[in-house]
Amino acid sequence: MKFFEKPGPELADRVPPGQHLAKGFPVLTYGSTPAIATTDWQLTVSGLTTAKTFTWDDLMAMPQSKFTADFHCVTTWSKLDVQWRGVRVTDFLDQIEIEPQAAHVLLQCYGDYTTNLALSDFARPENFFAHTLFGEPLPPEHGGPLRLVVPHLYAWKSAKWISGLEFLAEMELGFWERNGYHQRGEPWAEERYSMG
Repeated sequence: MKFFEKPGPELADRVPPGQHLAKGFPVLTYGSTPAIATTDWQLTVSGLTTAKTFTWDDLMAMPQSKFTADFHCVTTWSKLDVQWRGVRVTDFLDQIEIEPQAAHVLLQCYGDYTTNLALSDFARPENFFAHTLFGEPLPPEHGGPLRLVVPHLYAWKSAKWISGLEFLAEMELGFWERNGYHQRGEPWAEERYSMG
């Protein structure tokens, strides 16, 4: 059985250039997979905002939404119609106050992984923190207990095992961006790697 197939022309508006459709849901991870119990999990906000720490119960008390989104990995595979449940980024942002000079966010994750986003790419209503995948608790290999999902950018921006948001005035590159990946990662422009 082939694990990847070329998309037909009817999917040209959904599958970015150079991508192939995945039959399953591949897992790509650098290093070991963190195992974090929901009772131990925390999300800390810092930087150009009032410092605050959210627990799992805090997250579950926020409005919960269902999402169906396409998922595009920089390693040239895409998975369409992935079904998630979680908290919209915009609903989360209603819980905090960000200072006007904030223009970027550095996403921090268990396992010492980081990635960066412009605040304009982060604070979109279609982005969400996911805790459920296809009706089941998000497994650790897919970033559980909680990951960010940013459907309009390559999947490394959808940070697994999210643990912190640092709001910044200037861009600070994350782990992958310091190691050659593009600072933004827009699939339709094939922003895979930095030119530097």
